[in-house]
Amino acid sequence: MDAERRLRAEVYHSIQDLERVRPEWESLLAQFPSSTTFSTLTWLIPWWRAFGGDDRLQVIGFRDRAGSLAGLAPLSLTSSCDLWFQLRWLRFMGDGSQDSDNLDFPVRRGFEALLSLSLLEWLEKHRQDWDICRLSRLPAASLVGNRLLADIRALGWSVFISRHPCSAIELPESWELYLKRLSSKERGKIGLRTRRLEKRYRVEIRKCSEAGELDAALEALFELHRKHWQLRGLPGTLHVPARRQFYHELALQLAGAALELWTLKLEGRIVATQFGFRHRDVVFSLQEGFDPEFSSDSVGYVLRAQVLKRLIAAGVRRYDFLGGTDESKTRWGAVVGSYLNFDFARPFSRGSLPLRLKYKGAECKAWLRNHLPETAWSTLKALRQG
Repeated sequence: MDAERRLRAEVYHSIQDLERVRPEWESLLAQFPSSTTFSTLTWLIPWWRAFGGDDRLQVIGFRDRAGSLAGLAPLSLTSSCDLWFQLRWLRFMGDGSQDSDNLDFPVRRGFEALLSLSLLEWLEKHRQDWDICRLSRLPAASLVGNRLLADIRALGWSVFISRHPCSAIELPESWELYLKRLSSKERGKIGLRTRRLEKRYRVEIRKCSEAGELDAALEALFELHRKHWQLRGLPGTLHVPARRQFYHELALQLAGAALELWTLKLEGRIVATQFGFRHRDVVFSLQEGFDPEFSSDSVGYVLRAQVLKRLIAAGVRRYDFLGGTDESKTRWGAVVGSYLNFDFARPFSRGSLPLRLKYKGAECKAWLRNHLPETAWSTLKALRQG
């Protein structure tokens, strides 16, 4: 790379290092059009405290000739055994717990190509420290992500791509316009279920924004989530102590305009909750729960409708369900999309062979599933499990 255009890399290995560059980080995000909550230190630092464990931070800041921060590669290093290989994986800070989506490379406009090349140069220079780089849940239109993918292919490195489904609602300027986008059946359900609930109970829908009320609302979320999944014979995801710790710290950090923690009460009792957060004119829906005892009253459905109505009035123009495309999301007018995932390794490196084995094995499994008779596939699965 031309020395005159090279970006200077510096690595941040601790939360203290990240706190020192917080003002620059936030300034960079303000210039980054694809910025989301998931790229902020408000999200990443609480996540790291909860889930970082024995992993090592490898957050790389790239500076221009004047010393200004031009881009970030928020990475971490973890180890795991995969296909009998003990491997060192570089991945996004925030990846690994299934909580973070839209992970990306914040960058100043015009520095996308240079950031990609500078990152690859850094990876080559530090090739003894990592085996495979796994980049998960990037936005499909990630500027640096797509440029990096093209540059990796040009180098001839081993790279394997996959997609993960997601969905979001593009919201209009008024509730009336939004309702017109829904089916007549869905419009009718919103009105009918809301009126029926208000006729049967004293209904209170509230956005929790004060720090003093967060604990009670979060504990209600944890309990309602548990009840819902218990009916399916599953624990859900909110019983994990690390996730509860993360949610509590995140809610405190976001308390105020950015936090979208909503509750629906019937006769003073919380029976449905939604936990999300706002970034610019987008609200991300992270988690929710409702009391199965009141499932016939459609409390979760009514809460969703009323939250959407209030968010539209507050200027929100996108409601992002994040991962998943099930009917409970698409019926609200959500458009299906996908996140970009890719794993790569240097050719003939320690990570190249297991990476190829992993993906070729997955391709072979998919082929067998699609071409074998159902009885033969079931027999093969039973033999493997046995």
